[in-house]
Amino acid sequence: MSPIRSATATAIASAVLATMLTGCQFGAEEQDTSPIVIAADLELSGTAAPVGKAYQRALDLKIDQLNSSGALNGRRIELRWKDNRSDASESLRNIRDFSDDSRVSAIIMGGCNECAIGAVRTINEKQIPTIALAPAGAVATPVAERRYVFKVAPNAADNAAALAGELRRKGGVRKVGVLHSDDDYGREGLAALRGELTKAGVRTIRAQAVRPTDTEVTQQVGELVDGEPDALLVWTSPEQAALAATAAQEATFSGSLFFDAAAAGNLFLGASARATEQATLIFTQTMVIDDVIATTPAKAARRQWFQDYTASYGGYHGSSSFAADAVQLIADATLRAGGEPGKVNRDGIRDALETSQLDGLSGPIRMTPDNHSGLMPQALTVLVARNGRWRLAG
Repeated sequence: MSPIRSATATAIASAVLATMLTGCQFGAEEQDTSPIVIAADLELSGTAAPVGKAYQRALDLKIDQLNSSGALNGRRIELRWKDNRSDASESLRNIRDFSDDSRVSAIIMGGCNECAIGAVRTINEKQIPTIALAPAGAVATPVAERRYVFKVAPNAADNAAALAGELRRKGGVRKVGVLHSDDDYGREGLAALRGELTKAGVRTIRAQAVRPTDTEVTQQVGELVDGEPDALLVWTSPEQAALAATAAQEATFSGSLFFDAAAAGNLFLGASARATEQATLIFTQTMVIDDVIATTPAKAARRQWFQDYTASYGGYHGSSSFAADAVQLIADATLRAGGEPGKVNRDGIRDALETSQLDGLSGPIRMTPDNHSGLMPQALTVLVARNGRWRLAG
């Protein structure tokens, strides 16, 4: 085992020691050594494939780390995945197949909002615990109608508040244009932004929507720039955010660019580096953890994750930590749920997930019976694009 993997295994073992000790109190009972089977419904082809593949890599890495750590009380995690092709109908078929497999403990869904929202009814009927990585609020609320559905992704209200706070801090921005995705998350974000911007004394002069499948945003950006805003707020996928930055540069826009957390992609900005220079991004600190002094065990774990992912895949993708945290939540919940050895206790896992507390790789996560979207506002910070990559602001 490499020094990096060894250090990671040690950190993981320490992090879940309390869970192991709880299980060890009942040494007289038969030890369950059956695999923990996690299914994943991911966007591995189609328009959302770049993020979907980052999730797949993160799942593979995190599961490898947990299986090597010895922290699962004699058990191992097995991953079974299907490609939903960025299509909600295909995703629903995958969810039904996974749900009907009695060996599957829980499901992780990718970043497709339409897929996750469209599967809510089936997930609840099949009573299978599911963690979605899609950001739309309707994925996990209202909780009474989503008892088996949880979410690990930034929340629109938190993102909007952070963006408005940064606009207020910088000063000089009186009117903005908003480019948002034409889906549940984009519309939710626009509403949240308007409320927060009004409180900050900033006027939204124009808003333009782009379909999640659009690969051209020049017209919408041009119309926003024509309104001569002081700043453009971009609330789209990473790929569309990069296109928007380039389109704004080509339109000789001289104002500031602000990106919502859903726009976070690769650490290094590649072809869009010049267009995004000095742009602001609201996201989790893990994206730039190499800029942070690891003063706590949680920060040290995030730095190690960043290094392991980078060493394994040659770069870092911001959203990878959400997938890794979903695996950790399910693993912890499975060990806490207990049950008859060799049999999946889905209801026990659901109940354990609903009271989960994790100082995760993405930041603090707290699930409650009233809140199934556990990423805390404190997880978000302000990043800035400098010299072709994201950096911690300040």
